[in-house]
Amino acid sequence: MEPPDFDATLAFLKALANEQRLRIVGLLMDQRRSVQELAALIGLKEPTICHHLAVLNRVGLLEMTAEGNTHWYRLRANRILALGRSVFGQDRMNIDPGTDERRWDKRILENFIEDGQLKQIPASRKKRWVVLRWLADKFRMGEHYTEASVNKIIQKHHWDSATLRRELIGYRMLKRQKGMYWRQPESAWMQAS
Repeated sequence: MEPPDFDATLAFLKALANEQRLRIVGLLMDQRRSVQELAALIGLKEPTICHHLAVLNRVGLLEMTAEGNTHWYRLRANRILALGRSVFGQDRMNIDPGTDERRWDKRILENFIEDGQLKQIPASRKKRWVVLRWLADKFRMGEHYTEASVNKIIQKHHWDSATLRRELIGYRMLKRQKGMYWRQPESAWMQAS
């Protein structure tokens, strides 16, 4: 691969020469995220996140899609990999995108769960999915449950077992057939978008 021209490389490296922008790049490496989500994860105000996103976008690092009033950003990881190969001669860069996702999950659970009790059901689908995944872990793989036993397990953590039971089924975390329920493997679960 031909090395990029000096000015383009310099602009690219300047865009990445900021701790907050590097955090944003890390968070966008594994999945798309909104400005609001990035602000919550990094602990900055939304206008500051928008400024950093604009800098990253100017050097061609981002793809943006709009869904209603929400703008979703995804990293063009191939641009970073190509620059890394051309500047440093590396075939790949070692990045662990799971670290930020685990941090996000931990933060959501800390906000919504206290002493094993779900304080409220999150309104956001992504936050609700994290809580539901936590709740699904209360059910053992391979074991079948009656509706009454499913309700009893859920009610140990929140009073609204009907809503949470429907959500667990809706996200395919639990399967129901002929009055019996069982936990599905994670590969069958629907992801929150």
